[in-house]
Amino acid sequence: MINFSNVTKKFPDGTIAVHDLTLDVPAGKITVFVGPSGCGKTTSLRMINRMIEPTGGTITVDGTDIRSVNAAKLRRGIGYVIQNVGLFPHRTIADNIATVPVLTGVGRRAARTQAVDLLERVGLDRSLAHRYPSQLSGGQQQRVGVARALAADPPILLMDEPFSAVDPVVRTQLQDEMLRLQDDLGKTVVFVTHDIDEALRLGDLVVVFAPGGRIAQAAEPAALLAAPAADFVADFVGRDRGYRALSFSDAGELPHTPAMTVARADVTTLLAGSPTAAPTGAGLRAEGGTGATGAWAVMVDGERRPMGWLDTSGHAAGRAVSEADVRLGGALIRPGGSLRSALDAALSSPCGYGVAVDDDGRLAGVVPTAAVLEAITAARPQPEAAL
Repeated sequence: MINFSNVTKKFPDGTIAVHDLTLDVPAGKITVFVGPSGCGKTTSLRMINRMIEPTGGTITVDGTDIRSVNAAKLRRGIGYVIQNVGLFPHRTIADNIATVPVLTGVGRRAARTQAVDLLERVGLDRSLAHRYPSQLSGGQQQRVGVARALAADPPILLMDEPFSAVDPVVRTQLQDEMLRLQDDLGKTVVFVTHDIDEALRLGDLVVVFAPGGRIAQAAEPAALLAAPAADFVADFVGRDRGYRALSFSDAGELPHTPAMTVARADVTTLLAGSPTAAPTGAGLRAEGGTGATGAWAVMVDGERRPMGWLDTSGHAAGRAVSEADVRLGGALIRPGGSLRSALDAALSSPCGYGVAVDDDGRLAGVVPTAAVLEAITAARPQPEAAL
């Protein structure tokens, strides 16, 4: 466990970056520091590995005051990932990852072998080991940064806005990878971000910093959304916190309706200009459904995995299918998913029905928006009956 006890950081110009910080960071969990710019969250993180020395108070790791440990030795035992990665451009990926193990006495050959194994652990191909950072994408470089931080198997991992410099799709992938790694490794992670959605998704404990380097609230994500401690927290979390809170409510077993489907290959044929091809006839399958989705059919691949929607109304009236009739992609309702993802799937659908899949990602049916709203109502805490 990492413990902050009345920790303060005052810079020479008189700026107080952190004021009287007292906090227990739980072992084996992800603790996220979140807040507006200049609120002291990064300063607080960097005081853990003594990149910044506190002005007052005490920081301990498993009961040991960090000031009693040589700073270089302390840092070698703590993984550190930053926004701009900081890879050595003249070293291969394997040598970048092997940096800390070599410094701690591991042989270079053994460290490189371990580095290649770590590439796979963070979701990269082993063939990248002999490339240089400039030959990798931003997302790949960030994964290498995580691998380098894990190379010495540190019990603590500090991450300072590590995913903020990549695009939203890659950022989501990196967040998924982070959660997967944490399930496997169980590190004590302190993660800094300015993005409240990222904080709520990753954090076991979310610490909201207010201007002046003070903690406004520290709570589990669901509790933070349900009961903000102050107006500042409510404003920072967002007035749509009720919708965000649905991320922590299990959707359970939502009622499925059989879906009208069309093969993606048939849609491709239609778009190529064949007016007599499916979805009329054998290409369009009702699967016992009642046509609840109207003219909208779920497009599926050869394995019955949903790929989007097709509006069949124009084709049924004799009009050629165009790109405007096709809606690719979309959110899915997955087993064990949240009410937020179920509502998003239903609301983003062109016909008000969310597409549900089974554990293998194959089409299970469609779920009406009304059924999701009923589940949301049922999940709300009910007031206690008057005595």
